[in-house]
Amino acid sequence: MGPFVRDFENGSKDEKDLLGGKGANLAEMTRLGIPVPPGFTITTEACRQFLATATVPDGLWDEVDEHVAALEARTGRRLGDPTDPLLVSVRSGAKFSMPGMMETVLDIGLGDASVEGLARQTGNPRFAWDSYRRLLQMYGKTVLDLDGDRFEDAIDAAKRAKGVTADVDLDADDLRALVATFQQVIEEGSGTPFPQDPHAQLRGAIQAVFGSWNSDRAILYRRRERIPADLGTAVNVQVMAFGNRGAGSGSGVAFTRDPATGAPGVYGDYLEDAQGEDVVAGIRNTLTLADLERIDKTSYDELLAIMSRLEGHYRDMCDIEFTIEQGRLWMLQTRVGKRTAQAAFRIAVDLLDEGVISEEEALLRVTGDQLAQLMFPHFDPDGARALVARGMSASPGAAVGVAVFDSDAAVRVAAEGTPVILVRRETTPDDLHGMVAAAGILTSRGGKTSHAAVVARGMGRTCVCGAETLEVDTRAGQFSTPDGTVVREGDTLSIDGSTGEVFLGEVAVRPSPVVRYFEGTMSVDEGGPLVAAVDRLMGVADKHRRMQVRANADNAADAARARRFGAEGIGLCRTEHMFLGERRELVERLILAEGEEERQVVFDELLPLQRADFVEIFEAMDGLPVTVRLLDPPLHEFLPDFTELSVKVAVAEATGREHDTDSLLLLAVHRLHEENPMLGLRGVRLGIAIPGLFEMQSQAILEAAAIVAERGGHARPEIMVPLVGAVEELSTIRAEIDDAAHRAREKHAVHLEHLVGTMIELPRAALTAGDIAQAADFFSFGTNDLTQTTWGFSRDDVESSFFSRYMEAGILGVSPFETIDRQGVGRLVRIGTDEGRRTKPGLKVGVCGEHGGDPESVHYFEERGLDYVSCSPFRVPVARLEAGRAVVASG
Repeated sequence: MGPFVRDFENGSKDEKDLLGGKGANLAEMTRLGIPVPPGFTITTEACRQFLATATVPDGLWDEVDEHVAALEARTGRRLGDPTDPLLVSVRSGAKFSMPGMMETVLDIGLGDASVEGLARQTGNPRFAWDSYRRLLQMYGKTVLDLDGDRFEDAIDAAKRAKGVTADVDLDADDLRALVATFQQVIEEGSGTPFPQDPHAQLRGAIQAVFGSWNSDRAILYRRRERIPADLGTAVNVQVMAFGNRGAGSGSGVAFTRDPATGAPGVYGDYLEDAQGEDVVAGIRNTLTLADLERIDKTSYDELLAIMSRLEGHYRDMCDIEFTIEQGRLWMLQTRVGKRTAQAAFRIAVDLLDEGVISEEEALLRVTGDQLAQLMFPHFDPDGARALVARGMSASPGAAVGVAVFDSDAAVRVAAEGTPVILVRRETTPDDLHGMVAAAGILTSRGGKTSHAAVVARGMGRTCVCGAETLEVDTRAGQFSTPDGTVVREGDTLSIDGSTGEVFLGEVAVRPSPVVRYFEGTMSVDEGGPLVAAVDRLMGVADKHRRMQVRANADNAADAARARRFGAEGIGLCRTEHMFLGERRELVERLILAEGEEERQVVFDELLPLQRADFVEIFEAMDGLPVTVRLLDPPLHEFLPDFTELSVKVAVAEATGREHDTDSLLLLAVHRLHEENPMLGLRGVRLGIAIPGLFEMQSQAILEAAAIVAERGGHARPEIMVPLVGAVEELSTIRAEIDDAAHRAREKHAVHLEHLVGTMIELPRAALTAGDIAQAADFFSFGTNDLTQTTWGFSRDDVESSFFSRYMEAGILGVSPFETIDRQGVGRLVRIGTDEGRRTKPGLKVGVCGEHGGDPESVHYFEERGLDYVSCSPFRVPVARLEAGRAVVASG
């Protein structure tokens, strides 16, 4: 198999599967004639073979040697040459961007002899020794898996000894001594000296990059971003461009638009006398691109021209890494840039208005998850606040939590249910687990392109970077400010990722402007560019979507809110929620009633209460369909606790108090006790076991519809029978419902339309859907319970017991309760839909579980041709957006 290696001249941006994102884009820039240091890419296929066999593929090293020889011929320098050495970088590059999650090694080719040659050749000993110490540090940490703190501690010791605070203040002699220290660290830590053979260095770095695909942080990132685990990474070997050659040199990262807000204009960070890793790591606070214009206008003008060309070519905001080596500009990477949710919506609409993309493509540039992020609250500008610092607005949002100073603590405290703010001088890829756990991230170093900022934006985490007035002491677990304020671990912080402000204590929040827009309390004009962009793309989504979006709502207030959010009906009204509070006693009496006469007394009390509830809901929905699920409570939810009641009776007996009622209740509770209430007497079984129950509910529903009609309104009731497993169950209850409908028509002398259907939430129901459809006007998949009964999972138990282990082991990539399990539960949805419609063409089919508001699940339901999804009112806009995106994506 092979070849495994491709020169940059032989590739394009469309080959990300094979060349990875970085390699494909380097090839594309090379093809466009943009200045890119020459190099080659080792394909993802080579990585996959390495991961499968733990050895490099046969012939790979021969191919690498051939391409290194070609680079030597092209540059006139030789790897390891003691007089004028060729130096290369080794960088990862997966198909999907995983910033900072895998490894990089720079300056490969240096050794004890070649560093002297580099110093003589460049006339810059400091540059040579700085490059060598960087190689030793990266190689030791990345290839030899040594503790990176040992190298950082040595650097800090060197700066303290010299009385300086910045790396750039160390001179050549200081760096030469640091190299000796690093070599000692490597030999002590690995048991062998640092390899002087440059080809051994190169091979070690390539294997380390391959192996980093399965590092803990890479696995965690892939799970979070739902990136397949079997893709592997490409490896890019590239001639070094040196930003650390003193005056006239530097490195930077730039965006063609603001990645935080989406505002037009160029944004970025630049560091003089630095390599690119320094910019991303945030070890020094950066300059702006405006500063670069002042320092080196020629390079600045060339950079802006290239950025404009790349955005036009990729038709999207681009993220660019560049290096200037003694006045010469080199492009080291470009990719479609990660952005915040706010920026995603604004950039999509701006590019649409500029005629760069179509409305369909603009819709595909945003996601339902991003829209959900925009609906989170923001700090109230009128709330009390104590400003302690100000940094860069790296990733917007409002986050409140207790300060923690290391990632392990963040995970531990967050697991206890306490929101945390992770505070660091700068984050590294090793902090990913803490960043995932944190509500917000605060760093004292770095800019908008630092590791913390890039990763936070990708995850939708609030982040403030470069709050340089903070003196962060992670070992002591505290930070201090110039005025003497000390914030310790456990103190509450509030950070505003939109303004860069950091406040001591908890700041009040207010609703998102996007939520206010959906609720009708803020106009598009009042909401500014963000709300205008959301409004525009919601219109595009509604124009293209096929499925309806309904809401799960149990009362008139929820129903009204759902309509404001764009719901086109109620897909699930849970009648058991109407029996909580003061009405619980009525259900208890109903369950314990011993005869028809006692039951009828309770029915007579319940009927007007239920009827009034439904009148309010039907009036709120004003002619839109309302699917009402008949009573479906596990009995234990309405009965007294067996243990508590036993104690109460025992105490009454011991003290001689009257306890006849409680004793009878205890006997009944004991009689009705179930080992597994979720699979016991509930749903349709309850309706059959308690004669008249579902008939009473149906009478309340249909009389309410008649009352609304008499008032000049229009009600469209759809009565749903829960937990059906056989057509005979549904037929039995349907006869009662049709009876109630007939009586309601006669009593009110109005025309009533109603549908009778069932909730498909048992595997048997899905497998026998063709039979059940004979008695059903519609199906609604209850995917919460269908997931439980298909997997044999009790949701409340498994998510707190072994799910985390299943996720860590890769058994589950995502919880099946969050996103539909296509192979199992999804297949039952397909079977149930197809067989039901085979029996009854045109059968209306929907979904009313939590999956109805999950973006990925909505796409699956569109593929299966369902008629609607139903979700909580807050998720209705998300489902609308994704339903439109699903149609466009499939077109």
